[in-house]
Amino acid sequence: MAPSSVIVTIDKSSNISLVELNDSDTSVFLEKQKTASTKQFSWTLLLKAHRILCFFPWVAMGFSRTLISVKKRIALPDNNRDEVQYKERLIYRFIRVFLAISIAALFVEFIAYYQKWDLNFIHEFNPTTNVMGLLHWSYMGWISFRAEYVAPAIMMLSQFCVVLFMIQSLDRFILGIGCFWIKFKKIKPTIDDSYDVEDAESFPMVLVQIPMCNEREVYQQSIASACQLDWPKDRILIQVLDDSSDELLQMLIRNEVNAWREKGVNIIYRHRFIRTGYKAGNLHSAMSCDYVKDYEFVAILDADFQPNPDFLQLTVPHFKGKPDVGLVQARWSFVNKDENLLTRLQNINLCFHFEVEQQVNGHFLSFFGFNGTAGVWRIKALEESGGWLERTTVEDMDIAVRAHLNGWKFVYLNDVKVLCELPESYEAYKKQQHRWHSGPMQLFRLCLPAILKSKISKWKKANLIFLFFLLRKLILPFYSFTLFCVILPLTMFIPEAELPIWVICYVPVTMSILNILPAPKAFPFLMPYLLFENTMSVTKFNAMVSGLFQLGSAYEWVVTKKTGRSSESDLLAFAERESKSFNEDKIQRRLSESGLEMLGKLKEQEAPVEPKKKNRIYRKELALAFLLLTAATRSLLSAHGIHFYFLLFQGLSFLVVGLDLIGEQVA
Repeated sequence: MAPSSVIVTIDKSSNISLVELNDSDTSVFLEKQKTASTKQFSWTLLLKAHRILCFFPWVAMGFSRTLISVKKRIALPDNNRDEVQYKERLIYRFIRVFLAISIAALFVEFIAYYQKWDLNFIHEFNPTTNVMGLLHWSYMGWISFRAEYVAPAIMMLSQFCVVLFMIQSLDRFILGIGCFWIKFKKIKPTIDDSYDVEDAESFPMVLVQIPMCNEREVYQQSIASACQLDWPKDRILIQVLDDSSDELLQMLIRNEVNAWREKGVNIIYRHRFIRTGYKAGNLHSAMSCDYVKDYEFVAILDADFQPNPDFLQLTVPHFKGKPDVGLVQARWSFVNKDENLLTRLQNINLCFHFEVEQQVNGHFLSFFGFNGTAGVWRIKALEESGGWLERTTVEDMDIAVRAHLNGWKFVYLNDVKVLCELPESYEAYKKQQHRWHSGPMQLFRLCLPAILKSKISKWKKANLIFLFFLLRKLILPFYSFTLFCVILPLTMFIPEAELPIWVICYVPVTMSILNILPAPKAFPFLMPYLLFENTMSVTKFNAMVSGLFQLGSAYEWVVTKKTGRSSESDLLAFAERESKSFNEDKIQRRLSESGLEMLGKLKEQEAPVEPKKKNRIYRKELALAFLLLTAATRSLLSAHGIHFYFLLFQGLSFLVVGLDLIGEQVA
């Protein structure tokens, strides 16, 4: 047998086979294998080259489509109708003046750069010689003036903003340590004693409220979710609080409520004829009903929120044996967090808010801002705190602060999640953020005297004033806009006041990493998140100023647009199975003049005429985009490096947002 022979045997004696490979055969076999491997490698390279070549036409096509979309948006004047009054405000005027001065300064800087003007020229030149010489002399005089008078003032303002930036960063870092401690120690709110499942009378009376206003897309799934809550039927009442102005939608919601009532659910429909106070007025009106006095707790669920059937089983028991607990808040979970880039960035922010801010404040302080929905209140706490007030656009934060001042404690449940939707368009998100940042400043002005006069401890007063309101609601939007959108581009034309690299790069990136830790799957979006947060600072700053000084836009309330995306497969199946039978039953039960009228309206409902959605142009964001890109060009002349790249990408971020290329795109 040859030395390189290979023997293969099988354990069955009846089937023994012998395969012999000689040296010559082995070399031929290896040669064929090598040839095959070479061919496979060549095909792999060709396939990769094909993919690379296809990538460029794909990018070109995408770029072409984007340009076409931008051209159409600029050409449509109706898109900016709502922005005409908005752009004339002080902030927008300031940005336009700043941009004009920056462009003029950049022009002069280009001349100075290529002419290689010298500072000593100011002592040698007679300004009457020629025009270029006069410009040279003026430029050198400006350099001396800015170094002596302008730069120190800019440096003082920048140092003040940097101090605020570091204080806010320290606050976030401490919150992160607190969250890590809670995770490390596995600390969770506990239930002292649960209710006896076999004894329905042991369960407390619970009122479930679903406030809604013209929310056609989500009313069915929200009502269905509330009606499927696991709680004794005679110990729960569901209030559908409809503030819709559309009469047809009112009828559809009323019919949906009637259908569930006929299935044995204890549910009622309420509609206000005088719709004042927005959501706060709606809730206040519902709490004034006589039968509310029979109930101990009230759960609030906005129209797009879909709790699991065990929501009440997981929240209400936290009140038992704890008479000082006034609120139990659940966490939000989002069905459309991966829909587009905008929803992904929102998810990062809100994950940090719930995972870190709410959880840490709930555990260590027993206080946090009520999120307005997905929470259960003790009705006694609401009544003793003054009930729902219509004085601000953040009625949820208002009632939470007043309850805290009255000594009530809050419990936050990070493990209990309620599904809801994120705004998918930048327009809806911008309006939501304006309301969320103007309302707290209104509330701060109104609550400050009450906080100072309250009987709570000095530490709790300090926490409310300096941390809850000033640091997280006022200082954050102030320094973000002032430092990164005003001072940074300004220092490109006043290099004597240049910001250090650690302020522009290292600290913001570190804080962004900290913010993104609760949503680890979002790490690829770290840089877009950092840029987008700075981009939103102009909206938040404007909202903060309008709320603090009671400007007209502070009282704007726009219901966040919902898409009605289903969240659970069982809800989808349930809707498909029940929708047809529900409509048929409703028509058959009401086969009269009113029933025929309803049938006609339902047929009209099949093809509703809705206003056409459009993407918009946001002039303020575009003005800031051109301002930052102008500053980036000036930075390029000075070879600043990090400053240039930050200004470039931040300017492009403002450009993308200003052209409404982020979020939902309407064909």
